[in-house]
Amino acid sequence: MGTLIDTSVLIAIERGQLDPARLAAEDDDEAVAIAAITASELLHGVHRLRGAVARTRAERFVEHLLAELPVVAFDLDVARVHARLDAEASSTGTTIGDADLMIAATAVWLDYRVATRDLRSFLKIKGLDVARW
Repeated sequence: MGTLIDTSVLIAIERGQLDPARLAAEDDDEAVAIAAITASELLHGVHRLRGAVARTRAERFVEHLLAELPVVAFDLDVARVHARLDAEASSTGTTIGDADLMIAATAVWLDYRVATRDLRSFLKIKGLDVARW
């Protein structure tokens, strides 16, 4: 089983709250990737920074990640899983953020676990393997 890395893990690495060796350790045995929406969330954060120094530092970090980690597209196959997961959650009155649902759908399609530091949404998704980093 591979691991799909959530934005919260990558932000923790950037902030020095998590050792980046964690990614390298996972990469030795299993596939590690990010969802396209995770790339968007990271880039969005760069664009929101006001200071030039902070923006440049964050942009370097994000571009390095994007060069090193495979980015899995949100394609029709993932969209089908997303629709099913969203319908299942809606039928039980469960609210899951759009980006988290897209990450979960990507992980389910790949048969990967989601590595995250934010357990609010992911634990609500039946059958999703979640690892807290």
